[in-house]
Amino acid sequence: MNRSPAARRLPMTVLGVLFLTVMIFPVYWMVNSSLQADSGAAATAFFPVHPTLDGYATAIADQGRNFLTSLTIALGTVALTLVLATPAAYGLARFRTRGGTAFLLALLVAQMIPAMVIANALYPMFNSLFLINNVFGLILANTAMGIPFAVLLIRAFMGAIPRALVEAALVDGAGHLRAFVSIVVPISRNALVTAALFTFLSAWSDFLFALTLTSTPEVKPITLGIYDYISANTQDWAAVMATAVLASVPAGLLLVLAQRYIAAGAVNGAVK
Repeated sequence: MNRSPAARRLPMTVLGVLFLTVMIFPVYWMVNSSLQADSGAAATAFFPVHPTLDGYATAIADQGRNFLTSLTIALGTVALTLVLATPAAYGLARFRTRGGTAFLLALLVAQMIPAMVIANALYPMFNSLFLINNVFGLILANTAMGIPFAVLLIRAFMGAIPRALVEAALVDGAGHLRAFVSIVVPISRNALVTAALFTFLSAWSDFLFALTLTSTPEVKPITLGIYDYISANTQDWAAVMATAVLASVPAGLLLVLAQRYIAAGAVNGAVK
């Protein structure tokens, strides 16, 4: 007997729900623990019967400055990465120059280098340039990690743009810079948003650069703040979990707001 389409989809639906439950359970437990004043490392009620926001008040008071530091670093990294990666990607997609293939290969290899290796290599140079314990230093370090991926993603998208569009602008008297700014960049919006989002998430979640290139409380991203916070608040897990929840909010909001750009940018870039 043939089963209905709904019956055939039921096993996959059950598996999907099961996998989704497993993946989001840590998020639920994080929020649940943040709402319980007496939560501990091992003894936490499954539901917040008597929820309280005391943990969030403590987290904001203790980690508010670190939150703003991470936001500054992440936004600065996005801006600098796009400013550098977008024209580089356009040049690689538009012009066929000697060494272009080797440069793309170098970008791919750069993505394979562990962040710890780059952080250790940057430390002596940043120290000589007085960029240790400096927000701009962390922006530069995260930009160095974000540019290879951004260039490859944006270049793949720009390579699919019909050359006739740019050539028509050149025939009408526009220069390469004007054609790039007025035509290529607006068309590449999806790729730019996608690259910006991944760059933001990478900089926002950075821990190794923060641990290696900072040593003062004046410049401490939220990731390093949580790391130090855990060792200092082993008896107050509500505040620790509240800090983790607050640190997850910007990334979650950006993913929700930019999801349609991410899908379009990733798919269109992959086609080329």
